[in-house]
Amino acid sequence: MIKIFNSYTGKKEIFHSIVPKEVSMYVCGMTVYDDCHVGHARVMIVFDLIYRWLMELGYSVTYIRNITDIDDKILIKANTNQCHFSEITAKYIQSMMDDAVELNILPPSHQPKATESIDEMIEMIKDLESKGIAYVGNNGDVFFDISKFPDYGNLSKKNLDDLNAGSRVELDQNKKNPFDFVLWKKTKKNEPCWPSPWGDGRPGWHIECSAMSTKYLGKSFDIHGGGQDLIFPHHENEIAQSESCHDQKMANYWIHNGFVKVDDEKMSKSLGNFFTLKTVLKDYNGEILRFFILRSHYRSPLNYSNKNLEDAESAVKKIYIALRNYSCKEVTLDWEKPYLAEFRNAMNDDFNSPKAIAIIFELLNTLNKKIDNLLADEIYTLLKKIGLMSIASDKFLMDSLEIDANLVEQLIDDRNQAKVNKDYQAADLIRKQIESYGVLLEDTPQGTVWRKK
Repeated sequence: MIKIFNSYTGKKEIFHSIVPKEVSMYVCGMTVYDDCHVGHARVMIVFDLIYRWLMELGYSVTYIRNITDIDDKILIKANTNQCHFSEITAKYIQSMMDDAVELNILPPSHQPKATESIDEMIEMIKDLESKGIAYVGNNGDVFFDISKFPDYGNLSKKNLDDLNAGSRVELDQNKKNPFDFVLWKKTKKNEPCWPSPWGDGRPGWHIECSAMSTKYLGKSFDIHGGGQDLIFPHHENEIAQSESCHDQKMANYWIHNGFVKVDDEKMSKSLGNFFTLKTVLKDYNGEILRFFILRSHYRSPLNYSNKNLEDAESAVKKIYIALRNYSCKEVTLDWEKPYLAEFRNAMNDDFNSPKAIAIIFELLNTLNKKIDNLLADEIYTLLKKIGLMSIASDKFLMDSLEIDANLVEQLIDDRNQAKVNKDYQAADLIRKQIESYGVLLEDTPQGTVWRKK
């Protein structure tokens, strides 16, 4: 039994899939006009974790993460670079794929591009127009009339009257209501376009996700996800389009990951605290960044800082050092064991990765006090289930440029305690772990001292 926090209802709910033992999941992906940033990494890692855990529970998961490859930002960049827009999207799709490999992201079942589903978008807009919900504005664009959808605002908990009363949106003579949104944009000079019943043009942003989720998952599906910033207006508009078109619920569970902050401020290009993954991965490998993100609950704000990444790096080193002297392999877990059941229960409680990781570190503390090959295999298996341990131990530790003095001192204390307990086998194992960290030990009458090799 798994519980998921449903953004639509604002509470945790027991998960029931539409089709037993099958899960359909759609996640809003990237607009490919630039390199991915830390916020994109969080989306990829969070839903990769959810994808992995649902499969661990025995579900057959169809996971769709779309790619927006037609957008104003893309066209602006193409004009700036004096090239076809497809050259821009191809470059940054490959960049995104490279980042995903670094972060150990499993490929989704499908990664459809918006430009591959234009026909499906046009059909949806035609259906909405036939129902009197879509209309052609004075400028030739096609708009969605939100006054025709009474449930508008249920996801974001926003009231339409309050929105209109408090709106600073300038009155647009082309549409009926300030918050009506565009479904189809009439073509402008030198812009890419597709033929449609309303003339040549291109789709609006919101309609693409409604069309692609329907195309790959059907009119109703289990889970819709994305970043918290997409709740309004993007996901609100998706619901309005899809449910107006199909006369049924779009998704049963809405999952949103929290914002990324930088030194406790919202990440923003305008504030100059905007970090691409290419920049971050120069100093911290994908394993460290993945651990850093999983150590916070996916719904909580994530505070990006060098200190927090350094803490994550130190923690990951502890994992690799503790397991290095074992020939770890993935094993079938006996979930009836109390410590394994505790891990499983944490993950089943809205994918509580911080608690799951805390349980792993408790097990590592136990492992550091005695030699236990089965426990090492179990820890390794748990780590693999959340997408960690993707780098060979020797390579990870060789790539670590600095020695964590606090970690060495702690391991020395553990070794000394093992010797006090006359557990010389454990003491010898800890010594080997310390030496694998690039450290030489010397036992003196004044105590154990160490130095870097």
